[in-house]
Amino acid sequence: MRNDSSNCSKEDRRLLGFILPKAVLDSLALKEGDELYVTATPEGLSLTPYDPEFTDALEDAREFMRTHRDAFHRLSK
Repeated sequence: MRNDSSNCSKEDRRLLGFILPKAVLDSLALKEGDELYVTATPEGLSLTPYDPEFTDALEDAREFMRTHRDAFHRLSK
């Protein structure tokens, strides 16, 4: 599990292991040793196997490619 708190330095982060019910592991397609990202929400904590920072960066890249689609098309020729 990885603590994805943006106000913690890398040195402040701790590795922690815990047990989840098999149904939760199956629903997230997790296996032993996989990383989870923790995000604080108004409802509590959110656990996800996907890195939220990577997801944001990927969406930014997709938007850039949509905006400059004609240029990418010309470059591909």
